[in-house]
Amino acid sequence: MNARRRTRTLLAGIAAAAALAGTTGVAAADSTPGPGPTGDGAHRLCKRVPKLDRRIERALKRLDAGAGTRGSVARLQQRVDNAKKAGHTEIATYLQDRLDFRKSLVTNLKQRQKDLNDVTTWCQDNGGGKAAG
Repeated sequence: MNARRRTRTLLAGIAAAAALAGTTGVAAADSTPGPGPTGDGAHRLCKRVPKLDRRIERALKRLDAGAGTRGSVARLQQRVDNAKKAGHTEIATYLQDRLDFRKSLVTNLKQRQKDLNDVTTWCQDNGGGKAAG
């Protein structure tokens, strides 16, 4: 009886694998890439500029906040200092890597903010990008 159950389970598994293999092959054959983008998406980007600006501003505000704010550079720096003071070198190393990334994130976001200001100017000069596509 036990051998029958194993055989049945094995056959069911093989049937399921064959069905999956058959479907993925058909799906892959039917999926042809559609046409690429027809424009640069300027109009859509111009519509999103205010939302993107608020999002970047909010992130920079949080990152530049004091040690009492979760997610700030100062808070993470304090955690690194506390780990070093307690002699937890592995924790301090891990947190220092996160701190380095977070500091680079501030630089990256400030650059994006400058770029977004240029986009805002372009959008104002070009009617919201409607003619660009």
